[in-house]
Amino acid sequence: MSAVTVMGRTLAVALTGMHGHLVEVEADIGQTLPGFVLLGLPDQSLQESRDRIKAAARNSGLPLTRRHLTVNLVPAALHKRGPGFDLAIVMASYAADGQVRHADGPVFLAELGLDGRLRHAPGILPSVMAAVDAGHPEVVVARESVAEAALVPGARVRGYGSLHEVIRAFGGEPEAPTVVPPAQDAALVGGGTPPVGGAGEASGAPAAPAEGAAPAADLRDVSGQHEARFALEVAAAGGHHLLLEGSPGAGKTMLAERLPGILPPLDDRTALEATAVRSLSGRVQDRTGLVRGAPFQAPHHSASMAALVGGGSGIARPGAASLAHGGVLFLDEAPEFDRRVLDALRQPLESGAVVLHRSGGTVRYPARFQLVLAANPCPCGWGGERGSRCRCTALQRRRYAGRLSGPLLDRVDLQVTVPAVDAAALTSGPAGEGSATVRARVLAAVDRQARRLAPLGLHRNAEVPAGLLREGPLAVDPAARAAADDAVDRAELTARGHARVLRLAWTIADLRGADRPVAEDVDTALYLRRRGEGEHTA
Repeated sequence: MSAVTVMGRTLAVALTGMHGHLVEVEADIGQTLPGFVLLGLPDQSLQESRDRIKAAARNSGLPLTRRHLTVNLVPAALHKRGPGFDLAIVMASYAADGQVRHADGPVFLAELGLDGRLRHAPGILPSVMAAVDAGHPEVVVARESVAEAALVPGARVRGYGSLHEVIRAFGGEPEAPTVVPPAQDAALVGGGTPPVGGAGEASGAPAAPAEGAAPAADLRDVSGQHEARFALEVAAAGGHHLLLEGSPGAGKTMLAERLPGILPPLDDRTALEATAVRSLSGRVQDRTGLVRGAPFQAPHHSASMAALVGGGSGIARPGAASLAHGGVLFLDEAPEFDRRVLDALRQPLESGAVVLHRSGGTVRYPARFQLVLAANPCPCGWGGERGSRCRCTALQRRRYAGRLSGPLLDRVDLQVTVPAVDAAALTSGPAGEGSATVRARVLAAVDRQARRLAPLGLHRNAEVPAGLLREGPLAVDPAARAAADDAVDRAELTARGHARVLRLAWTIADLRGADRPVAEDVDTALYLRRRGEGEHTA
């Protein structure tokens, strides 16, 4: 009578963009010639794990079986990528050989070093989210990944420093490791809601800058520019997009870099999504808390389409638009960007997400950011200034303006000119308000929006659908919006532009503490969007 074959089984997670799929790792030991076969559509980095796993097991004091080992990753039709399957594969192999017990319950998410050390694997946060959603809250990760994994509500995280420790924790009896990694004790983080970042959130102080955030800077540093400062405040309060146009040295970049300092902290859902994007891209530096401060991304104007919106072979990776989720995407010298790259932002500006189709699958990344564009008025930069410094012809100016397409500009709510600062403002003018003062007004306006929009499932004025601005509880009074209606009739506003003006009017009303917009608010919104459709050539 033949002996019963023992099948080793463990669980892991395969990521397709931000979406995780639970993967069952099966291991079978046969009686044929020695070998190690890995099945189930593994990529090259996962194929290489065979030699990595064998070395780690040997150096941890419990070598893998000398017989034929077959490991299958189920579902077989799903592509698997990366080194995050290492620990699940080795534990399934041990289970098939009867060396460990009860390894079929937790989800194993860690990379192995040749010395048996457990290393952090990119994408821990979305992987743990997928495991918890699939009904498997217990996860085993590298010690350095514990804090990040514990950010997921409901997760029960066990962290270890080496494979030797994991073997002993699951009933194995390894010999002394031949290569001893740095001593680390197991860490267990309980299942309650983990502590989150956001220093000063209760007091209203600015949250700590996220990875990729602008250096700490204060609006007090900006001389003059009262109109641009007000536009920045309106953009922060309502979540609106902004175009700053002016000559070199006027302060466009200074203003843009100070926008994150007056934005409210990220809510729990946005913070979790922003942290997950960084985890997936391997850019999380501090894994002890969620990203609470508004992210700030400022790619160079030579950035490719893949760098800006995401891309790459196989499964597309997130770009700067997704890394700026919940914060600011600043494009300095915007007309110098490739026009196709800029126009690729049109879809995420409307939907708040980037959907990328590749041969390896379709992925969706969150990308609800505030777009800030900075541009010169012409190629030489001095058009429109006092004096006669501009050397550009009318045709050159038109071509330069045409690099920013009409459909893209139609999605930018605030379009303001940043004039050159005169000597009086630089040397003797009164200092402007600091970021803390402006941020207090922004937080008050955001709170008004949250209370008004909560029954509709919305958060900021920039998210309000156009239909609700014309009919229903958020409709602007016809008499108040008359100027915007006239602008549509004169072909100075598109239907989309009309809705954006009304959203701006609501934000301006919120900043002055009013219950509803009045005609003056609509007039101000139109003024802040005065660089309308007729002034740009698509």
